[in-house]
Amino acid sequence: MAVPKKKVSKARRDKRRSNNWKLNLPGMTKCPKCGEAILSHRVCKSCGYYDGKEVIKVEDDK
Repeated sequence: MAVPKKKVSKARRDKRRSNNWKLNLPGMTKCPKCGEAILSHRVCKSCGYYDGKEVIKVEDDK
């Protein structure tokens, strides 16, 4: 049976594991209607459009 010859230090073990827990930024795109940054395949919160169609009505506070 395979047994490690030496103890792996905590620092070496943690260095090996460090790349597995990186956070990935979700895919952000620009809304073609208003130019706001939105998540892909979601309705734009600022204008209410998705795929060139108005899905929800958004009231302006202007």
